[in-house]
Amino acid sequence: MHKAGREVALPGLLFVFKSQPLLLLGFWIFRSYFGFIGVYSRFAFLLSFRFDPTPEKRFALRAFLFMSDSKPSLDELRIDRRESNASAGRPWRALLVMAILVFIGAAVWWRHNQKVIEVRTVIAKETGGSSSGVSERTVLNASGYVTARRAATVSSKVTGKVTEVLIEEGMKVQEGQVLAKLDDTNVKASLRLAEAQLDSSKLALAETEVRIKEAEQELERQAGLIKNKIATQADYDHAEATSLAFKARLKQQEREVTVAERQLAGWEQQLDDTIIRAPFSGIVTSKNAQPGEMISPISAGGGFTRTGIGTVVDMQSLEIEIDVNESYINRVESGQPVEATLDAYPDWKIPCKVIAIIPTADRQKSTVKVRVGFDKLDKRILPEMGIKVAFRETAAPAGAPVSARMISVPKAAVHQQDGRDVVMVVQKSKAERRSVTVSNSNDAEAFVSAGLATGDHVISEWPEGLTDGVEVREKQP
Repeated sequence: MHKAGREVALPGLLFVFKSQPLLLLGFWIFRSYFGFIGVYSRFAFLLSFRFDPTPEKRFALRAFLFMSDSKPSLDELRIDRRESNASAGRPWRALLVMAILVFIGAAVWWRHNQKVIEVRTVIAKETGGSSSGVSERTVLNASGYVTARRAATVSSKVTGKVTEVLIEEGMKVQEGQVLAKLDDTNVKASLRLAEAQLDSSKLALAETEVRIKEAEQELERQAGLIKNKIATQADYDHAEATSLAFKARLKQQEREVTVAERQLAGWEQQLDDTIIRAPFSGIVTSKNAQPGEMISPISAGGGFTRTGIGTVVDMQSLEIEIDVNESYINRVESGQPVEATLDAYPDWKIPCKVIAIIPTADRQKSTVKVRVGFDKLDKRILPEMGIKVAFRETAAPAGAPVSARMISVPKAAVHQQDGRDVVMVVQKSKAERRSVTVSNSNDAEAFVSAGLATGDHVISEWPEGLTDGVEVREKQP
């Protein structure tokens, strides 16, 4: 049993001495106290391979570990039967000391190899409050979309085949600028026919005017002959009827010329309708047709007919459209200040104000539509962008104290533990748990009124294994 105990303890001691060589001194003290030379010889022999593999160094090490202060004598070789019983219990004490040394070495090794948790931190910033005595707080958070008040899908007035498209997405256009052209072959042919008909009517009108002049001259001649009683009354009546007939034909032909002119104008308008122009100045946001496709102002022909050439948006008419739950519409009023945040730019706070509250509710969604306008437009604001808004309250009650400044931290940094809001702060390379008071929050930030100071390094995301007092290391940005 003594031999088995030694075989079990030897690997543990070798591992301890390899990781912590300073424990070798403790082993030497243990050897001098108990004096089990056989066991120590094996330890020294194995340790000699750890320090130096040469035979000379191994011999020197064994000499150091097992040398005695007194010279050996023949009396020491005599067997002393009196101490055999006393030494029988010493191996158990040796095994106990070996176990203690193994435990101490393992503890030291674990302490030096413990992993440090890497964390991301943010610096707590001061926000809110006002020195003028007017407190500003959020009374309602909502989300919506950026919409254009003036946006149009430009189409033609007639059905036709597209021959030319002059726009591309992102192109700026001016009011009246040509965007596309349709096939005008048939319209031009009809226009030329109308022009010819007009010319013919004008020529007939000119001929009738000449005939009227001739009939009037004949009438005057017959009147003179009848006065001299040379011509008969029948000749005079015939000449008068001819003159009146030509005058009536003149009026008819004048109307025919007018009709021909109107027809010509109609075909000219139809020719102009084959040219598609921009209804207002803006930016092209979509191009919906290509040359060769059919286009119609109404949906016809299934999926083979387009209803528009493209979409033009007036970027100066951008605003925010929000559906507010009817239960909270009492917190919104016209002209109320609003702070908007685009999903694409979460750190950019955009000042806005309420334009109007649409005086009707949506029965299906139980919401009321609210229009919010930007105080100043920016090229980064684009139609159909997702946006979050915070309706602000600026009016302070009479005699109300000035609101205290608060600390803003990421909302993900605040956790609930035992019914309290807590955060983790890095202090001297260790995580320190702090209880905080959260006064307000939105989708991205939490505003802390107590428990933090400006400049504290707050852990923004809690990794697995993060507890109070554990060693941490801040990740470099």
